[in-house]
Amino acid sequence: MTLPSQFKKENAENIFIYHYVEEMISDYSNYINEIFDDEDITKAELPFLIRIRFTDTTTQKELVELFKVSEGYTAKLLRKFEDKGYITRREDPENRRKKIVEITPNGIEKTDNVIHLIEGWESKVTSNMTDEEIMLLKSLLFKVVEP
Repeated sequence: MTLPSQFKKENAENIFIYHYVEEMISDYSNYINEIFDDEDITKAELPFLIRIRFTDTTTQKELVELFKVSEGYTAKLLRKFEDKGYITRREDPENRRKKIVEITPNGIEKTDNVIHLIEGWESKVTSNMTDEEIMLLKSLLFKVVEP
């Protein structure tokens, strides 16, 4: 990662967490842009499929709220994923207006490829860290995002 000049080891504690997150997102985006080449799914669609993969049960509405996109966009994207065989949607038996979204075996296979890319990026950005430091980092990040 190439950091802006204000990022110096001697002032690391004085830099906003926001700036670290911003740099990590930028580096990840550049990494994915360089190596991701798939005709079935765009880079912008990846987070949706990954989120569906790692959520026990989610609904179309929850995805709208999570990604802050329109219901129309989400419905269109989920229809595309259905047509490709990556997901299924079904009515929630407790509320027929809700659509439960679930990953299919084909979706798991597709996301396995993406997970491999994510693991590559994580290995790259943590290459100068010990296993214990990586575990600590993940534990601290969890504390940051937990409700």
